[in-house]
Amino acid sequence: MTHFPDASAASSDTPSAPSSTSAVEPVSALRARLNSQLDSAARAWLDRALDEAAAHPGTHGPISAWELRIAEAGRRCGPEHADTARILLLHAARADADALGRVYRQGTAAERRAVLYALPHLMPGPDALPIVEDALRTNDTRLVAAAVGPYAARHLDAHNWRHAVLKCLFTGVPIDAVADLPHRARADAELARMLGDYADERSAAGRPVPDDLHRVLALTEPGSDAPTASAPSPHPGTPSGKES
Repeated sequence: MTHFPDASAASSDTPSAPSSTSAVEPVSALRARLNSQLDSAARAWLDRALDEAAAHPGTHGPISAWELRIAEAGRRCGPEHADTARILLLHAARADADALGRVYRQGTAAERRAVLYALPHLMPGPDALPIVEDALRTNDTRLVAAAVGPYAARHLDAHNWRHAVLKCLFTGVPIDAVADLPHRARADAELARMLGDYADERSAAGRPVPDDLHRVLALTEPGSDAPTASAPSPHPGTPSGKES
């Protein structure tokens, strides 16, 4: 029988369920929506920061000016808008895999989360998978939820994707966070086996089996196209930000 970590080891700060779609909202739409939500001072700061990032992209010295703006975004735009502001800054700076990795390694949990959300906007290929894999090794549910978004749906191999789904189940991350779940789970006999092992282990230990497990198990049936219901999110793959 396969042994899985217990959910009690995970962070209790589980983010709200984002959309399970693998679609990515265009950057232009993100900026338009954010501009409509910011006050005049925050909009002015964001405009300056984006212009600065676009004019001086890449790395300049130990730390680039746009990286400092990443750190300021929560204070300047408000914690509820920090994720979107940071995505826009990373996009304006044309951050490559190396730059994204540096911001992720050096950043706070909130900044790391924004890097994960930015990946589908910036990385057409799998070069940033080490960032996703690192987030999935943590027990920070905010990072796990961000890691299973559209970028992971496109680029994680089957083995690591299955373990990411299990990670959500035993850390309490809502399964709606997993982008493109119905498509990737369909007719996946190995995922069904892993889910069955986990359910058996929970039952044997006298612990309840998560409702989300049964939802995913139903999706593994051949020909299944059952959708996963989820509430709309501010943009695909991003829960409402609560931290700066």
